[in-house]
Amino acid sequence: MAESKGALIAKTVQKHAGRAKEKFLQNLGKVDRTADDIFDEHLQNFTRQQNSANRLQKEFNNYIRCVRAVQAASKTLMDSLNEIYESQWTGHDLLYVQAQNLDMLWQDFTHKLADQVLVPLNTYQSQFPEMRKKVDKRGRKLVDYDSQRHNFQSLQCNPKKRDELKVSRGKELLEEAKRTYEQLNSELHDELPALYDSRVLFLVTNLQTLFAAEQVFHTESSKVYSELEAIVDKLANESQRGSYTLKKNTELPSPKSPNANSSLIINTQPAQNNISGALDDTAPAARDTSPTTQINGNANSNANSNANSNDNSLNNQDASPQNAVAPSKQVEELYDIPVGRSMTNGADSIILEAEYENATNFSVGATTDNLPPGVLYRVKATYKYNREDVDELSFDVGEIIRVVEYDDPEEQEEGWLMGIKEGTNEKGMFPANFTKPL
Repeated sequence: MAESKGALIAKTVQKHAGRAKEKFLQNLGKVDRTADDIFDEHLQNFTRQQNSANRLQKEFNNYIRCVRAVQAASKTLMDSLNEIYESQWTGHDLLYVQAQNLDMLWQDFTHKLADQVLVPLNTYQSQFPEMRKKVDKRGRKLVDYDSQRHNFQSLQCNPKKRDELKVSRGKELLEEAKRTYEQLNSELHDELPALYDSRVLFLVTNLQTLFAAEQVFHTESSKVYSELEAIVDKLANESQRGSYTLKKNTELPSPKSPNANSSLIINTQPAQNNISGALDDTAPAARDTSPTTQINGNANSNANSNANSNDNSLNNQDASPQNAVAPSKQVEELYDIPVGRSMTNGADSIILEAEYENATNFSVGATTDNLPPGVLYRVKATYKYNREDVDELSFDVGEIIRVVEYDDPEEQEEGWLMGIKEGTNEKGMFPANFTKPL
């Protein structure tokens, strides 16, 4: 057993040495080599095809790794959204369901990529190493054939030292080497073109599977994202209507002015005068001769107390026209009273509750002609207001606001209006007593 193993090793070493010598002589041009241009062309195509398959396999493996990384990131993102999306918000349960649907789509997509695209690609690519071994073996057998051919030729070239036994043995070795080489060569002449032609069908099948999986995944996932967008849009609409905001104090804010917290100073005149005359274009003249009385906006007075108040006012106030006009102007600066306000027809005084009147019946006297569709009337800001919530409207003195209806009538609060500011088209709620109708 040991002798046969040693003999086998010696024979292998001798073959390698003979092939190395033959290649060296061929490279030096001392001996010729068998040429096969058709096989060389097949070999070039095979090498190019193998390089393409190796690159495709490498890039697709990297693509699947990236897809799986995105899948993990998507699951983590949706898990975090489910945690922060509060249970009382609209669509909470739907958000969880759609997140599960999205996760299932990712799993199905990666499964198709691995089983229906990557596995066939690996099978296709596995042909090339085996074929490469066969090509290399054919090259070795070609060297053996050329070597035996050259050896047999050298035995025949010297007739004086010709040994028939050696010639006969050389001929047998030559025929055996030729038979082995031609068998491998013939097989490769059939297999290499067939393998090269198979690239088209493989690519078509593989890419169709890949693109179909991509198309199904993105189509179905787009539907899920559309549902998620609808859920968030509904949440946004309900948030704008104040469904998830803390209820603000419904007490109307007071305009910020030096006398905002004090009693209103209004213009009064004797009972025998017509009350409506104090509001028309002759109001400045009436103010010149009228005494002024400081009254509380929530006070209720009868005719006798009003008369006494007027008498005391006449005794304490300067009767000059200049002094009489000053309080009237102060009232006009504090708040412009719209035409059509409600007043009591007392004998000596006018009882005006300005905040209540402007908050509940503010449209009285407003012009409704030539307004854009959906606009009830227009108002002008008499005081600056800074919003205290996201659904409110900020404005400066003098800005014009178009009053519109509430989107949800149930959200309307007493004393507050819904409007759109001209120029910026900002929309929101605002206190009525900060404006006057136009």
